[in-house]
Amino acid sequence: METPKAPPKRATDQDRLVGERIQVLRKSKGLTQTALGRAIGVTFQQVQKFENGMNRVGVSRLSDIARVLEVRVSSFYDGDEGGGEDRAEVFDFLRTHGAIDLLHAFSEIEDDQLRREVLAIVRTVASIEQVPDS
Repeated sequence: METPKAPPKRATDQDRLVGERIQVLRKSKGLTQTALGRAIGVTFQQVQKFENGMNRVGVSRLSDIARVLEVRVSSFYDGDEGGGEDRAEVFDFLRTHGAIDLLHAFSEIEDDQLRREVLAIVRTVASIEQVPDS
């Protein structure tokens, strides 16, 4: 008599969250999916599936990813080591289209006064966007 096979494990919300954070951290390091895949021994398609939350990331693979991205494994989870809400908010910001590019460009500005002026411009534009049309 054959033993029934267990149903395949499905990705959970936590798997999707981990995938989103892999993507944000990968982009913040300026790595492509191909480069990350090579560094951890998988194809870019597999990295894509991790990032989209379609495939679960095993513990040893997550450890490899953390090593390549130079972060702690705990960086991929909510509510760990305190500051979980703040960390979640930061990841939400970083998922905004163009946010990582903006941060990279901003960090290249060495003059503190110029940084303050750029920040003032961005805040002004953001507040104009918030004003409803008359």
